[in-house]
Amino acid sequence: MPGFVQIMEIETSHIDEVRTLMEKTEAENADIFVSSRGLFTADRDRPDHYVAIIEFDSYDEAMKQSSHPAIAEFSKRLTALLGGPPRFYNLDVVRVMDH
Repeated sequence: MPGFVQIMEIETSHIDEVRTLMEKTEAENADIFVSSRGLFTADRDRPDHYVAIIEFDSYDEAMKQSSHPAIAEFSKRLTALLGGPPRFYNLDVVRVMDH
């Protein structure tokens, strides 16, 4: 079951606004989201640090979603709420461990 995972690490003191923006973008654009699963996490050891982990069936599916104009607008609005640029990790799945 190979796939693709994109991780986005952000720093923000505006987490409520970020969550509202995420929820609004998802609600208004449900038809463009092709990810199979997503997690948004808070770092317990570093206040105001968050990591989004998004799973896709393939790299191509991830790029299709990323290139949509609504995602570009989301990214622009998100960046305005951050303490610096987001950091991205683009990962091909090599092995899945289900326990």
